[in-house]
Amino acid sequence: MNNKIFALIDCNNFYASCERIFNPKLINEPIVVLSNNDGCIVSRSNEVKELGVPMGVPYFKYKKIIEKNGVHVFSSNYTFYGDMSRRVMQSLKILLPNIEIYSIDEAFVDLTQYKRSDLIEISNEIKKTVKQWTGIPISIGIAHTKTLSKVANSIAKREEKSNICDLRAVEKIETVLENLDIEEIWGISKGWGARLRSIGINTGLELMQADSGDIRKRTSVVGERIVMELNGYSCIDIEVAKRKKTIISSKSFGQKVTEIDDIKEAISSYAARATEKLRDQESKAQTISVYLRTSPFEKEENRYTNSRTVQLATPTSNTAKIISEVNKIIDEIYCKGYRYQKTGITLLNLVDENNVKESFYEELYREEEKIMEVVDQVNRHYGSNTIFHAAQGTKRKWGVKSDSKSKKYTTSLQELPLVK
Repeated sequence: MNNKIFALIDCNNFYASCERIFNPKLINEPIVVLSNNDGCIVSRSNEVKELGVPMGVPYFKYKKIIEKNGVHVFSSNYTFYGDMSRRVMQSLKILLPNIEIYSIDEAFVDLTQYKRSDLIEISNEIKKTVKQWTGIPISIGIAHTKTLSKVANSIAKREEKSNICDLRAVEKIETVLENLDIEEIWGISKGWGARLRSIGINTGLELMQADSGDIRKRTSVVGERIVMELNGYSCIDIEVAKRKKTIISSKSFGQKVTEIDDIKEAISSYAARATEKLRDQESKAQTISVYLRTSPFEKEENRYTNSRTVQLATPTSNTAKIISEVNKIIDEIYCKGYRYQKTGITLLNLVDENNVKESFYEELYREEEKIMEVVDQVNRHYGSNTIFHAAQGTKRKWGVKSDSKSKKYTTSLQELPLVK
């Protein structure tokens, strides 16, 4: 057992909690949030979990139960959820050092420097402050390793009064792992779970007590690390955020699209989002790939898929340039007469913008880069798409289905109405 201490901080039922922030009438009410095009259930309040509605299932399969029990249904509002996520993570960074943002609603924290403090008291203060600053309830799992903190967090979520679990005591760890299926351990996939079950390892405790070398042979070095982590030896430290090597922006259309102008609007919007992410991590793209396809469930004669990849003369993060390139590609790969379901863009061969050598023409583009900086500042300040390229369109008939989308909420003080 080592002296390191980690916590996994997780937002409770994050999307559902976001919907409650600006609509207090939803507190203690059953809520589900749906995926793109209102397909699957991606977030459930505790009230819905008690109805036996699973996560990730198609909405239509549980529609009768949902309607019968008066469940409030919302389409995903990812811009709003992203804004709330940034507020939560910024709050945690103010309160705590050494944070790793793991997902939109999860963060690992190194608490080793607080080992002589009352971690339950500190956790309660973090919970209280984050709720006060953002309105989002959180759960905190504490342990000597990141893997065990994941386990602790799953327990914390069931502790309705405290939403905190300290899993540092060996006896408590063994008791918890004894009742935990092998697939519930962070890092154990269904495939690995089946492989481990075939040799008699069915629970977290049995994996904890297994020979780490043998587990490595049957899985990989990652499996060996998991065994070590379950035994309290930290093998996975807090990770520093890394630049992505590729950036993808892609969505299915809300309805089948046949006209090239609608497809160009969609791919222009995806390109704008991708280049915004590119600039956020201070990178430039050297290669662009675009694809266009119909539904794979169409009759064979009505199916069509095509893609094209182009190498740019100079790496760029300029939205206008990338929109221009993707529209040229759509001109090449579009084929009239098909009902298209999806298009997307991938930015490849990303390089650090500070390492791009200036070309003879670089001076001509510096003003354009300044314009991009201003656009990003305005959109961050006043909300996404406050300024956008005309190529992205205004009607956006191709947009994802969101029949139950909540009102446009804001997390920006600048967007709040003034009372005079």
